[in-house]
Amino acid sequence: QVQLVESGGGLVQAGGSLILSCAVSGRTFSDAMAWFRQAAGKEREFVAAISWSGSTILYSDSVKGRFTISRDNARNTVYLQMNSLKPEDTAVYYCAQRVGAGATASLREYSYWGQGTQVTVSA
Repeated sequence: QVQLVESGGGLVQAGGSLILSCAVSGRTFSDAMAWFRQAAGKEREFVAAISWSGSTILYSDSVKGRFTISRDNARNTVYLQMNSLKPEDTAVYYCAQRVGAGATASLREYSYWGQGTQVTVSA
């Protein structure tokens, strides 16, 4: 059974930092991984993606320069370091795994999803 388990969400003040983790079990980790987020009343949107090798990394314009995606293939874990957080970053953050090595920002390309972790940024 494939499982993606996110952790690290919480409440933080604007300007603060959080690091999210996503541990994958039940299938190979030799795939691209990504983070998406969904704010209340809005559609799920792309945040960041990383290829299997880490050689390709993509960010949305809204987080570029503030967030960093990374992965530890030995631990089957992907991370999202979030700095300089803003109230508009408040959302449920989802980890996703693609069946394929290449990173993409397209939500429909990702087959496996975690349950999400809430990030709330207060003004």
